Amino acid sequence: MAKLKTKIKEHRARLNMKQDELAELVGVRRETIIRLEKGQYNPSLKLAMDIAAVFNTTVEELFEFYE
Repeated sequence: MAKLKTKIKEHRARLNMKQDELAELVGVRRETIIRLEKGQYNPSLKLAMDIAAVFNTTVEELFEFYE
């Protein structure tokens, strides 16, 4: 089964952004951001694109699936 690895936490750290700030910007709860950062939640394409837009990067830069 494929696992999800994200670089959301690293991107947030560069901007000194808190989880709740990111959550508000993309319209989800803070818990969703926590689960994303831990690789426990696979985002919808829209959510992935919204998060990438906040960090001015690509979905491929933020998310990686591995075995």
